[in-house]
Amino acid sequence: MSVLQEVFPQHVISHGGGVLRLARSPDLSACDYFLLGYLKSRVFISKPRTIAELNQSIKEEIAAILEQMTHQVMESLGVTLKQCLRNGGRHLSDILFKT
Repeated sequence: MSVLQEVFPQHVISHGGGVLRLARSPDLSACDYFLLGYLKSRVFISKPRTIAELNQSIKEEIAAILEQMTHQVMESLGVTLKQCLRNGGRHLSDILFKT
């Protein structure tokens, strides 16, 4: 960790790193918040058997996403981001974690 901090001062994002990170920060981007789960639920309906089929299915599903859906995702993400700010970056109260 000390080598990373020396080579990349104020750029290391980790527990004890130079850049603070929010709780569950990967869920605070549109791709992680929506796209990955959505694509997984849609792409594997066709049960692609090769990498080429998988790539094609991903491209088709991305192309089929309606503009209205992207607007709804961004509105919903905005609500989540505001809640995260109100909580001071702590975990959101409506998310259950397994212990």
